[in-house]
Amino acid sequence: MVSCLRKRRRVTWNEELLNYPIQDQGPQWVAGFMSGTSLDATDAALILTDGVQVLEFGPVAERKYSAQERQILQDATDAARAWNWVGPAPEAAFEAARTVVTRTHAEAWQLLREGGGKEVVAALAGVHGQTVLHRRSRPGQPGATLQLIDPVGMQAALGVPLAYDFRTADVAAGGQGAPLAPVYHGALLERAGDGASAVLNLGGVANITARLVDGTLFAFDTGPANGPVDEWVEGHGRGTHDVDGAFAAAGRVHEGLLAQLLDHDWFAQVPPKSLDRYDFNASMARGLSFEDGAATLTTFSARAVGAGVAQLPETPERVIVCGGGRHNPSMMAALRDALPCAVLSAEEAGWRGDSIEAEAFAFLAARTVRGLPISWPTTTGVPAAMTGGRMLG
Repeated sequence: MVSCLRKRRRVTWNEELLNYPIQDQGPQWVAGFMSGTSLDATDAALILTDGVQVLEFGPVAERKYSAQERQILQDATDAARAWNWVGPAPEAAFEAARTVVTRTHAEAWQLLREGGGKEVVAALAGVHGQTVLHRRSRPGQPGATLQLIDPVGMQAALGVPLAYDFRTADVAAGGQGAPLAPVYHGALLERAGDGASAVLNLGGVANITARLVDGTLFAFDTGPANGPVDEWVEGHGRGTHDVDGAFAAAGRVHEGLLAQLLDHDWFAQVPPKSLDRYDFNASMARGLSFEDGAATLTTFSARAVGAGVAQLPETPERVIVCGGGRHNPSMMAALRDALPCAVLSAEEAGWRGDSIEAEAFAFLAARTVRGLPISWPTTTGVPAAMTGGRMLG
């Protein structure tokens, strides 16, 4: 599998900028927003960027979802999975979710403008929306992806130009449409002066970005992260997630089941590749005790990352972990056991771990408005480096 990856032409994302027209526009403050498949909150962040470098970090904000809002988003996700692009779309559920997403993003915007102790005025914003369905490309079956938000209402609430719909063009061109944060991960690693390092995001799904010694970016989804564990905990009426990894720590890993799970054909597929949040789910632990299920699902996510790292052309010197999973000590311990390199939290690397995905969509917005590429053959499998995102305002 590694040999297949090595045949790809290695061009760094900075070198490929030379092939694209760049508007004569200097650095500006850009707001980014992200609502992940964990359905916990809308995150917002401001960065000063020209879409190539990150020059300064501004305020951040988090707007937590209420139980009712979370249920509306879950209902839309369940309706989308049942629909799966066959027959009439469940528009009532989708519209309810769009209303929640747009309103909470607007409220996160207000929190962002009030935060940080200094006046920072954004000139541009990038919004991802709520992913409710994602189908990866397979032979004979094109990929598809769906994010919910009302871009017109969002742009009106923000009052600045808005970049959105970052995935559709990539999928239409034959790419996976995910992950999209690698270009921002690469900018962070370049800012830090790192060589062969990787960024691992642990949301509902895990994705990794590796910056090789020559500057090339490789990225793909490695497998599940928090999603199955959260689903397992919630399905047992024990909350929305495994707080501090306590449930997993109290259980025993079922090694026989793990071996079966790691035999899934997903792990034999050559990157780039992407997952829907529910491609791996809590049903994998059916029949186990509550604690043993939490331990097994947590360890499975970590070993799936280990399998992904083994598919990289170069072993990274360190993996920097962002996303909610880094708050789970059991998950982090399992990662350190599964990976052949140092594992650091985003904070240990000097980053804002809860805001990286929101920052990433600010960065993507800056690139979109300048006509710069946001995906590559080695990040989404798209045939050639391409731009993405649509603009309003």
